[in-house]
Amino acid sequence: MKYKISIVGSTGYTGMELIRILLRHPYVEISSLTSESYSGLRLNKVLPFFNIDIQLEKFVPENIAKKSDLVFLCLPHTESMQPVFKMLKFGKKIIDLSGDFRLKDKTLYEEWYGVKHKYPDLLKESVYGLPEIYRDKIKNARFVTNPGCYPTSVILGAAPALKAKLVDIKDIVINSISGVSGAGRKVVTQYHFSEIHEDIKAYKIGIHQHIPEIEQELSNICGKKIKVSFIPHLVSVNRGILTTLNFKLIKRISTEECLNIYKKFYLNEKFVRILPLNSYPETKYVFGTNLCDISLKVDERLNRLIVISAIDNLVKGASGQAIQNMNLMLNLPEETALEGIGMMP
Repeated sequence: MKYKISIVGSTGYTGMELIRILLRHPYVEISSLTSESYSGLRLNKVLPFFNIDIQLEKFVPENIAKKSDLVFLCLPHTESMQPVFKMLKFGKKIIDLSGDFRLKDKTLYEEWYGVKHKYPDLLKESVYGLPEIYRDKIKNARFVTNPGCYPTSVILGAAPALKAKLVDIKDIVINSISGVSGAGRKVVTQYHFSEIHEDIKAYKIGIHQHIPEIEQELSNICGKKIKVSFIPHLVSVNRGILTTLNFKLIKRISTEECLNIYKKFYLNEKFVRILPLNSYPETKYVFGTNLCDISLKVDERLNRLIVISAIDNLVKGASGQAIQNMNLMLNLPEETALEGIGMMP
């Protein structure tokens, strides 16, 4: 028996990544793909690198529900609320890759996303889909909200230090650099080749929609309210996120001791690699994979802890993590279809 999987919004970057990985998954089959832009066309005509002859269709909830055991929603932020409600009404398992159900406080959502939340009661049911932190909840969930790409890189880098109470939670500075695919496949002038090529820039300083998500999850980890300084940057590469977390240490501790804390925290995790002393992550070594590489260094002169993480924003930061969640929800081996999927950058 194979589980039937549908992807709503299949021709965006996250939808394409889901297809790429699911095609090698032994326990599932793709039963339907929706695309409002290309409905009625065959997938292998729209995206010729996929050797799969399936017709793209418009999203009609009743039709998708009939053909699905689990549905991935790959829609833009603010557009998933109604589809989530409909799919849950039909009794389907859902993984939503938008930001519409990540924040548990509807007031925060409305403040940071600029729209009224239509189904605030569902915020309580959604399970935040970061397996390394919420594995047991994900296994029993029918509705998982996939984390943002920046928050994934930040939370995985910060969790061990916060759990071990190594750092001052009032002094956390985060710098993240992302490839252009993090903005999605939409056509926007500022992401045109001639605009972005050979450029690096900071953007949305203090107002990025991932800030409350990061603060919510870091606060949950340490049990106290946390606020962070988060500075995102855009660089002219296709994919990848490199995040640097800068913490003030509460006490004197060596780099080796911190490394041991991190290694113990992620001891049984297949997709988090703690790099050796004096080795630092590079995005090209996680390109196309579901891995998060982490390294750290104690700046003894300033008594600060520097943690660096690297992920592929479209895989561990989106679609790969979504499939990791799917495997847990369907009681399949968590690593299925996710090991050995790297690509040359």
